[in-house]
Amino acid sequence: MRFFQRLFFGTIVSIQIVSAQAQELYYPDTVWQTRKPADLKMNPQLLDSAVRFALHNETKTDYDLRIANLKAYANEPGYKIIGPTKQRGKPAGIILRKGYIVAQWGDLNRVDMTFSVTKSYLSTLAGLAWDNHLIKNVDDRVANYVEEKFEGEHNSKITWRHLLTQSSDWSGCLFDLCDWADRPPKQGGIDDWKNRKLLEPGSTFEYNDVRVNLLSYSLLQVWRKPLPVVLKEKIMDPIGASTTWRWHGYENSYVTIDGQTVQSVSGGGHHGGGIFINTYDQARFGLLFARKGKWKTHQLISEKWIAAAQTPSAALKSYGFMWWLNQSNELGNTPKKIFYANGFGGNFIVVDQENDLVIVVRWLEPDKLGELVNLVEQSIH
Repeated sequence: MRFFQRLFFGTIVSIQIVSAQAQELYYPDTVWQTRKPADLKMNPQLLDSAVRFALHNETKTDYDLRIANLKAYANEPGYKIIGPTKQRGKPAGIILRKGYIVAQWGDLNRVDMTFSVTKSYLSTLAGLAWDNHLIKNVDDRVANYVEEKFEGEHNSKITWRHLLTQSSDWSGCLFDLCDWADRPPKQGGIDDWKNRKLLEPGSTFEYNDVRVNLLSYSLLQVWRKPLPVVLKEKIMDPIGASTTWRWHGYENSYVTIDGQTVQSVSGGGHHGGGIFINTYDQARFGLLFARKGKWKTHQLISEKWIAAAQTPSAALKSYGFMWWLNQSNELGNTPKKIFYANGFGGNFIVVDQENDLVIVVRWLEPDKLGELVNLVEQSIH
């Protein structure tokens, strides 16, 4: 943007010249526009290679996701599926550059389970609560907001930050699922796991879906209405998402809020449930984060929260507020500021704000993500 001064009838007038770069960013409406890669300074051959790579590296996860869960968590005492599951689809994906579709593959309208990608949506609802002053400070103790589930010397010390960074070491049971039974150590038995020494909140990262569900339950107490309703009103409708996505909890996760029976939704598909969604809607959500929380003229979630969500946590440098980070080059030789949502079976939303790039991939062999992202990043020139 440049300014020039000219003398008109004895008065100095400033004239603003708006460059092409300063024009409004593109956001998709109902019909999503596509662009040729070369028009957006991307190498089409490398981009084609990335698409072929995704198609040729389909996840080994069983198509019947109920069976896949039973296999993956067979070592968990009393493991059971208490939320919805469904058959998974074939590989699918979409690559956005400057908001435009530059590559796509598979059935993008198919609604699939997205497992722990749900955690990044859940984190967003915590951010909205913070933006709306329902949570004053992420370092506040959750017990100051939610009386039940946070009693005792250890659990009472847990803050919102601890839950968001999976470093709380909360101890207890929720909806008949206990923290010690979720991904237990290979050594020891039930008595050892139940009577373990609790770790200081904030000191150690531990991936644990019971504690993630505790965050969901706690946010439900703060919002006092179903979290899918909040997500729909505050995020999904404003970004133009379809009406096909769903957020499920468990058959026994209903609680009473202000006299109304409400389901506390799960933060993933570990026991079934979580967000079921199509690829286009995932891409819209990713683009919102690529644009630092802004959609067209509306700041849907604060830029401060978007920055906080991708800040390395004290317990694990590669984890923020339920987004995975690339601080230690987990994705290979790609920009360190990349962050991504990560779900079982190879479900990912990858965000590169600096290059205005979003990659959504479904059913990719998980250890192949870095190679895929590298191919896409190398295509930018």
